Amino acid sequence: MKQGIHPTYYPEAKVYIGGELIATVGSTKPELHLDVWSGTHPFYTGQQRIIDTEGQVDRFEKRLKQRVVNGVDRAEKARLRRAKRQIVDLVDEDTVPLSEEVIE
Repeated sequence: MKQGIHPTYYPEAKVYIGGELIATVGSTKPELHLDVWSGTHPFYTGQQRIIDTEGQVDRFEKRLKQRVVNGVDRAEKARLRRAKRQIVDLVDEDTVPLSEEVIE
């Protein structure tokens, strides 16, 4: 092993979470200040917290409620669409092209 190229190793480095000493580990730094660790992470604790910094969840729920309140069921939508299509077909059948009109 070459001399002078490796960082200093601290076998008893202290790990702090939110200012509280949690554990000691081996590290290249004497103190580690962390935000998240397995004791507070939702994956390990089984508690899920939704972080909603921009209101995305609220906007989604609002859109979902709007669809339910203003929504028309699929059968009703299809019925309205068919009725519109029939009206257009009737109008198209009744119109006579300009070239076939008789001018008196």
